[in-house]
Formats: sequence, structure tokens, C-alpha cells
Amino acid sequence: MNKPLLAGSTLALAAVVGTTSMVAMATTQEDADQAQQLIKELATTLQGELKGALKEGGPVNAVSVCEEKAPAIATNLSEQSGWEVGRTSLKTRNAARNTPDEWERNVLEQFESRKANGESPKGMSYASVVDTDDGKVYRYMQAIPTQQVCLACHGKDLPPDLVEAIDKAYPEDEARGYSVGDIRGAFTLSKPL
Repeated sequence: MNKPLLAGSTLALAAVVGTTSMVAMATTQEDADQAQQLIKELATTLQGELKGALKEGGPVNAVSVCEEKAPAIATNLSEQSGWEVGRTSLKTRNAARNTPDEWERNVLEQFESRKANGESPKGMSYASVVDTDDGKVYRYMQAIPTQQVCLACHGKDLPPDLVEAIDKAYPEDEARGYSVGDIRGAFTLSKPL
């Protein structure tokens, strides 16, 4: 049974793992805490890299950060933590790396529905334990709200030199036309149980 994870909610944690076992609930809360810490680390590191690139050479310079450094940061965190760490979106910029799988697409659509019903995307998350051919996997996603700084490369009116750089790096880009407060995508994490 998949239910939204509400930090600190015993009922939500029991629903996520499908049991009322206190051990299972504690493990799931620990997993959620670890996922949130990894998201914080990924977001902070990536934001630092992007701010530096923007300051150094503007949005065109920031394209290479997203193309090269963002995947490297996620890979490094994955290797260090034992989690699979990444980002995904319904409108991908890098389809080869960030296209959502079926579970992720369902969660992203759920996020959009929750936002349409008035919930703020800030802190919006979802977790569940999923049965796979290799055993149970804990999966966690947290929405990425579009902020003003995001519009430099993901907004509606991009300068021609930036459009050219994005098109060159990402020929199948769909990640434009956002406004502040939109759900840009989500951090997505998983680990075997």
C-alpha cells in the first residue's frame, strides 16, 4: 500500500511499509531521514556549483554544470551512501539520465495533483516499499519547487545564446516554460532493504 510519508507520523509510516511493526516503522523513518539528508547534500552542492557558474559566466556557463557536474555529484553520493540518488521530471532536460520510470511518473503526477489541490510543493514527498525481482526496495521522492533562480535556464523567455547552448547540450530538452512555484521535478532515491 502506498501512502504519502509524513515525517514523524506513525500511522503514515505503518501504511508505507504495510505493517504495524515498530521495527519496520523505525527502519522506514530512518530511511526517510537518510534520504532527506542526501537530498539536502545534493541540493546544496548543486546550488553552490550553479551559483558559481552563474556568477562566473551567466546562464550559458551554468549549462555545463547541469550537464557534467550534476550527474557526477549524484553518482558520488550514490557511491558513498549505498543509495541510488538522482533527479527526474515529467519534462526532462536530459532524457537519457532523468526520464522517470513508471513508479516515479506516478509519484510526479501525484505531486502535480496535490499541488493543484492547494498543497505547496515545498517539502512535498512520497515514500514506499516496492517489491522488485531482487527483493524489497525503499523508494523516496521529494518535489523540487521552481525558484526564481531556476527561471534563468528553465523559464519562458530565454536569451538566444542560452537557447543555443541548451539545444546543443540537450537536443530533446522539454524543461522550459516554468514559473516560480511550479514543480520542476523531484529528487528520487532508492535503496535495497
